[in-house]
Amino acid sequence: MHRRGKRLPEEKKEKFRQILRETRKDSRFDTMENFMQHGDTTVRQHCIHVAHTAYYLAWRFNWKVNEDALIRGALLHDYFLYDWHENNWPNKIHGYTHPGKALKNAEQDFTLTNRERDMIKHHMFPLTVFPPRTKEGWILCLADKICATGETVGDRLKK
Repeated sequence: MHRRGKRLPEEKKEKFRQILRETRKDSRFDTMENFMQHGDTTVRQHCIHVAHTAYYLAWRFNWKVNEDALIRGALLHDYFLYDWHENNWPNKIHGYTHPGKALKNAEQDFTLTNRERDMIKHHMFPLTVFPPRTKEGWILCLADKICATGETVGDRLKK
């Protein structure tokens, strides 16, 4: 659940695991394992990495956040539920459109807070025109870029 030494204290790890269990229950979350995100990382793995990284950053830098919303919004930020690598027109603009699709799917499966909605909808800023309105949203943007870069470039650097 952690990469490259990003270790949370035990009570924070347990909180993360509990929210992940709740998110997986009675939802389509685990179906994201069927779709690739970056390199050899699935969308499900990516969402877990991003949520863990966001939570770690908030803890490490002592940022005061709504921890539940931060974790859950990050877990659901890419809840778009399709293979964006298929060669068709909608997938060519996936970077711009998937936050809206992820939000629509998340709203079907979960009762979201306004903070979580904002996080999902704006996590691709600056590709999404409007920036996040919450601290949790900005942390998600940062964590998503960190993880996506590692998943995309990291494997190439290893070779």
